[in-house]
Amino acid sequence: MAAPAACTRFSDNYDLKEELGKGAFSVVRRCVQKSTGLEFAAKIINTKKLSARDFQKLEREARICRKLQHPNIVRLHDSIQEEHFHYLVFDLVTGGELFEDIVAREFYSEADASHCIQQILESVHHCHSNGVVHRDLKPENLLLASKAKGAAVKLADFGLAIEVPGDQQAWFGFAGTPGYLSPEVLKKEPYGKPVDIWACGVILYILLVGYPPFWDEDQHRLYAQIKIGAYDYPSPEWDTVTAEAKSLINEMLTVNPSKRITASEALKHPWICQRERVASMVHRQETVDCLKKFNARRKLKGAILTTMLATRNFSSKYDAHGRSIITKKGDGSQVKESTDSSTTLEDDDIKGSTPGGSTPPQSPASNKVGGLSAPSAPSAPSAPSGAPKSSGLTLGPLLIQSVQARKQEIIKMTEQLIEAINTGEYEAYTKICDPHLTAFEPEALGNLVEGMDFHKFYFDNVLGKNCKALNTTILNPHVHLMGDEAACIAYVRLTQYMDKQGQAHTHQSEETRVWHKRDNKWQNVHFHRSSVTPPFAMK
Repeated sequence: MAAPAACTRFSDNYDLKEELGKGAFSVVRRCVQKSTGLEFAAKIINTKKLSARDFQKLEREARICRKLQHPNIVRLHDSIQEEHFHYLVFDLVTGGELFEDIVAREFYSEADASHCIQQILESVHHCHSNGVVHRDLKPENLLLASKAKGAAVKLADFGLAIEVPGDQQAWFGFAGTPGYLSPEVLKKEPYGKPVDIWACGVILYILLVGYPPFWDEDQHRLYAQIKIGAYDYPSPEWDTVTAEAKSLINEMLTVNPSKRITASEALKHPWICQRERVASMVHRQETVDCLKKFNARRKLKGAILTTMLATRNFSSKYDAHGRSIITKKGDGSQVKESTDSSTTLEDDDIKGSTPGGSTPPQSPASNKVGGLSAPSAPSAPSAPSGAPKSSGLTLGPLLIQSVQARKQEIIKMTEQLIEAINTGEYEAYTKICDPHLTAFEPEALGNLVEGMDFHKFYFDNVLGKNCKALNTTILNPHVHLMGDEAACIAYVRLTQYMDKQGQAHTHQSEETRVWHKRDNKWQNVHFHRSSVTPPFAMK
């Protein structure tokens, strides 16, 4: 850890450079240390906008990061508090995500997977040795130090991390990411360090075959699988994986946390410490191909990370201060359909405290920038700390009114887009859509498509040609606002049309669209549709 500088102002120590990312209350910028010329990533938090709880989380994250000094962990070098801003100076991590690097390699084997998980386990072991549980191990938090071949894997984003001394087990709140949650968290049982090992087991499984051990479009069924550890090793992809690799996965994905392997024990497993002798060196092209698809599903950056959260179960409310409250069901998690997304969950209603007296921190869905997370903006900003408190009689309704107006704007834009589809006006459609629009829809046969060519085919050859009349109704629209420039809308689309024989038909589909505002204009950047393809394409 770098020694604290004598001066207290950030500008006395660092020169700020270009912006790397932006969040609700923070911005990440490259910076250069004046005394050494070294480059870092500075996360600049506007503390005027933070609630007391948010400030507590910030202090906790900084305190935890100060404790951790390891080559496989993104390091916090400096923490400077000024009047209205807090500066956290981290490693500038330039290699991108580990999973993205793997699919770009010319060669990838089981031995490579062993080396990857070894570095992850080294970071987890260091955390656990220092009484820290990460709680949100997932691909998005596994970065590479640089673009150089053989660059170190670095664990990032300690926004959900908690301090757990020794082997303590307690209920620290519902937190994590759906596909990586452990059985004990889902069962709301006391938990501790073993939750990180379970997540490592999920990651290792993906590293070997390119898809997760637990998967279901329905989150409740996904959680049911995890609770009982219902995974297997299907043929043919697992037939070429060594028994030793499967053995390590089994010991990590042990439902009983007291019988689960520890980080220290895992590092001594033959598949790790004797990889040259044990792990296969055969190139795994099928794994790389599957991993590309897996990355495509989860790498819909920013607002797109939450795309599938709302297809059936999403609902959102706002409290008196205009802050978003997400309805909780079932296992106590925030209800999201995105079981393979990077969406981080935390039950903010948990009253229990962690050792040290403060509630666990929360980390929203985020984009990784230089080893930092640039948080997605919340649905509506909470009142600045200096704003008058009115028990919801003045400020609250104003914020709610603003939120509702923005929601109506998104609904209106969605209606305009569908009208362009109904009338077959391709030019109007392109003006509303991003040129790099991505989509999951039945016509794409389960594939993620990007760009306008796929859609243009239907405008040129199908839309408006197979029916005499067309009417579309949007039912039950739910809009989730993510700051001032991003939004997600989920709705049921009911389409009535007359075929060429004069017969009336009705078609229903469930759709989710993500909108971004660019140059003060809303554009549709992604959509997801679940339906049986009708006689003419819906788009």
